[in-house]
Amino acid sequence: MTAVLTGYAVVGLAIVIGYIVGRTGILGAQGRYVLSRLTFFVLSPFLLFVVLADADVTVLFSSLLPVSLLAALSMFLVYALVARFILRRSLGATVIGSLGAGYVNGNNIGLPIATYLLGSGAFSAPIILIQLLLFTPVVLTILDAISSGAAEIRLVLRRTARNPMILGSLLGTIVAFTGVELPPAVMDPARLIADAGIPVLLIGFGMSLHGSRVLTTRGTRADVIVATALKLLAMPAVAWVIARFGFGMDGHDLFAVVLMAALPSAQNVFNYAQRYEVGETIARDTVFLTTIGCIPVIFGVVLLLG
Repeated sequence: MTAVLTGYAVVGLAIVIGYIVGRTGILGAQGRYVLSRLTFFVLSPFLLFVVLADADVTVLFSSLLPVSLLAALSMFLVYALVARFILRRSLGATVIGSLGAGYVNGNNIGLPIATYLLGSGAFSAPIILIQLLLFTPVVLTILDAISSGAAEIRLVLRRTARNPMILGSLLGTIVAFTGVELPPAVMDPARLIADAGIPVLLIGFGMSLHGSRVLTTRGTRADVIVATALKLLAMPAVAWVIARFGFGMDGHDLFAVVLMAALPSAQNVFNYAQRYEVGETIARDTVFLTTIGCIPVIFGVVLLLG
């Protein structure tokens, strides 16, 4: 448990540094914008390639995958219904809020938690696979269409196919599935670039916190509260029900899938919102609140199932 808290301390320090950078303005007015594009187009694709290329195929396609898929889809659906028919939000804001409710941080928080509490970082790989090869293409297709106003599906699919994060995920999955051993001359530079992805992403997130306070922006409080409640409370509970009664899981596997469902919203949600300039406040506040709030939730899961 001390190791988990250490991991959170590392994440928190990077966010605090980002806040200081934003407050002092040492990167200039365009600093956050540059970091966002660097993360989206360069660092994250390499990070996703390395994570998935090193993953165990038997874990990637284990029962963790369908349970995680169904739990996330349940959160997406519930939030979308609330946002569209009760809160009357736009499609873009609904998409970002839905991601906040069910798109978990399987990388920079999921990997260390899986390593320290489950014995292997590979337990986060099925979640990463689902999110990046299924959820991300769909979401980015929608956001691309909204931002460009394109109605022709051929153009939308072309832009999606060129998305660097999807390409990195697809290539990493191919390497893992085929068992190809890439030479160090390929993997070592890829890992070097990938290692910069998480720190830069967290620093960019910290920069976004400067000049604004959580739950202070009018018109977004309800969105953030709904997304946060679904992510922290409903998703682990739904994952437990699906795993226990739908797939007959128990013991370590049940613990693993519920623990992964209790992870906070991914910083990628904010990255997507910032990239497409939609729902940024919803994404920022939800990521922040779930990152802090998931600590007692994870402790509870450990005490009940660990």
